[in-house]
Amino acid sequence: MDKQKKTSIIILVVLALLGTAYHFVWGGSESASDNPAILSDGEWVPDKELMSRLEIPYRLEDNEGTVIEHMGYALSYNSEYRVPNWVAYELLATELETGFRSREDRFEPDPLIKGRQAYDRDYVGSGYDRGHMAPAADMRWSSQTMKESFYLSNVCPQNHNLNSGAWNDLEKQVRYEARYYKRVWVVCGPIFEYNNPKHIGQNHVMVPDSFFKALLARRKDGTYAAIGFIFPNKACVRNLTHYTMTVDELEAKLGMDLFFNLETKAQDKAEAVMDPYGDWRIRDEVLRD
Repeated sequence: MDKQKKTSIIILVVLALLGTAYHFVWGGSESASDNPAILSDGEWVPDKELMSRLEIPYRLEDNEGTVIEHMGYALSYNSEYRVPNWVAYELLATELETGFRSREDRFEPDPLIKGRQAYDRDYVGSGYDRGHMAPAADMRWSSQTMKESFYLSNVCPQNHNLNSGAWNDLEKQVRYEARYYKRVWVVCGPIFEYNNPKHIGQNHVMVPDSFFKALLARRKDGTYAAIGFIFPNKACVRNLTHYTMTVDELEAKLGMDLFFNLETKAQDKAEAVMDPYGDWRIRDEVLRD
């Protein structure tokens, strides 16, 4: 993203923080500050630690929604569509080496979301998988993070062949890269290309047209590598490289500024190019955990 646009975004974020801080200090007890990890009604609660994370994106269009921080990941929840706007997390190599926690496979509503959200029964008989955004296999480093990965705020209606195929292959690739780079920053989520999307279940959970994922890693020389992906919500049978793009190209499609907390020059350089073979070692065969 160019420097002038990024400077404008930073100014807007600072103003939003100041306005929210004023409400937090002077506005009484009805603010979202009861839980400083939650950002409510599109306003950022002044949580500098959350704001500074590299994986947290900035949404350029529409209402941000409700942003929630769990132990393993953060997300922006769209209560109208009953799916996340985005899910973001940092994956460490050490987290993949921690003792294995078995999958819970028990999907349940997110206890931090107040108001409308999806329920497991919405997916039953729908013809769609409960597609994880932050995968359970990335969250097996504690029983709490494993449980959180099965919150329905972390799930979207996803084509079964995509969920078990290319999307799963990319999840394995992310873990491979986390072991290689020692840490990877990840942000992903649904894309809705048209108004009035298809929905499932009694609670009208909206079905995405496609899904995105972006990765950021720091090379040994201190520079950064980034890459973006988009998958249509259907069987995707081609090699992962077919679905790649630069993060700049991905941002233009999403209306979001990804990795905006990265220093401007480093962000501009990393997001303008991508090397799926050199930086990301994507190959034809399926990776194994």
